Amino acid sequence: MAQRISIKDAKNHVDEEVEIGVWLTDKRSSGKIAFLQLRDGTAFFQGVVRKNDVSEEVFQIAKNLHQESSFWVTGTIHEDSRSHFGYEIQISDIKPVGDSEDFPITPKEHGIEFLLDHRHLWLRSRRPFAIMQIRNEMIRATYEFFNNEGFIKMDPPILTGSAPEGTTELFETEYFDKQAYLSQSGQLYMEAGAMAFGKVFSFGPTFRAEKSKTRRHLTEFWMIEPEMAFMHQEESLKIQERYIAYLVQSVIDNCAYELKLLDRDVDQLKKYTKLPYPRISYDEAIEMLQKNGFDSKWGDDFGSPEETFISDQFDQPVFVLNYPKAIKPFYMKPAEDRDDVYVCADLLAPEGYGEIIGGSEREVDYDKLYAEIEKKGLNMPDYEWYLDLRKYGSVPHSGFGLGLERAVTWICKLDHLREAIPFPRMINRLKP
Repeated sequence: MAQRISIKDAKNHVDEEVEIGVWLTDKRSSGKIAFLQLRDGTAFFQGVVRKNDVSEEVFQIAKNLHQESSFWVTGTIHEDSRSHFGYEIQISDIKPVGDSEDFPITPKEHGIEFLLDHRHLWLRSRRPFAIMQIRNEMIRATYEFFNNEGFIKMDPPILTGSAPEGTTELFETEYFDKQAYLSQSGQLYMEAGAMAFGKVFSFGPTFRAEKSKTRRHLTEFWMIEPEMAFMHQEESLKIQERYIAYLVQSVIDNCAYELKLLDRDVDQLKKYTKLPYPRISYDEAIEMLQKNGFDSKWGDDFGSPEETFISDQFDQPVFVLNYPKAIKPFYMKPAEDRDDVYVCADLLAPEGYGEIIGGSEREVDYDKLYAEIEKKGLNMPDYEWYLDLRKYGSVPHSGFGLGLERAVTWICKLDHLREAIPFPRMINRLKP
């Protein structure tokens, strides 16, 4: 009896007879031979059915298969140097499982809105397949990296009664007789975790009610948020750059096939594994922009054009350090030598992808933090538990947040974040 394998495992079974459960993505026939494009969720490859090598019944089944019908194929694996995958199967038998009539996503071109309306089916195609596999590898590598660095994973709540960055861009919901919000960040809870366990990280969904339609925004996305006790900003930056380099190298090592499907330049990605990453101050960034025709003033936040220009000046991701207080959240530590900037940094990805990490050293002084909360006009009782962290053994600590979809978009070189998540949620999209 033929051994059951996955397509991905075909390289280990060359010249062996195997059985694989597959779906048909496309087909063509030429007289006495049928070429079937097959997938099984692990990879795509070609099946070849030669009329002289199979029964008439099997050959007719092959010719009559519909796109996305499912079946078992039995055959022998051969090398195929012409394909991305490198192998194909010479089919000897086909056993139908489930038929498929009029599959809506055909090999022709479709508009993006049509594809997003059919995202539940579009995920079966080569491009989404490659992106989701790379996303999965980045998630796997994230856990591996932080475990190796001595972090433990903690899970902050999704329903919160307060917001780390104000409530203007939060989704509100009734929580029995109280007002609650879908979390925009787990950071404050991770700070509590760091005071208990030293080094912690969270990985979970976050929500921003931004009425934005840019290619860099989703209303629901996933964040990796590490927090480290007894750590200053410079040490945090070193962890951040090691983490990014680790993610990129893991994708290069484990997703060669998927990168080929996306035509991603691997030599370009290799540049991003070289450390350290360059660092410039916010002041230097403003000066750089002004010298090159941007109408940027000190105190302005950077938009996509500004971030793209800054990152284009470097071959690697670049840290922009110490932003003005007015454009950053209340919990950051002010610089020692000036009172107008925080000890913080954004990491800008190359190739025009902008910020992928935001982080800072945190304010550790109770009175100063209290004053900042008051200054921002936040409801003090909501933050009493957070202030407690400064009352009982406060220590220097730092942390950062990485937006997973932004990092996936950059590494895969995509045009929009909507492709970097299985089912995107945007201002105009709540289904499928």
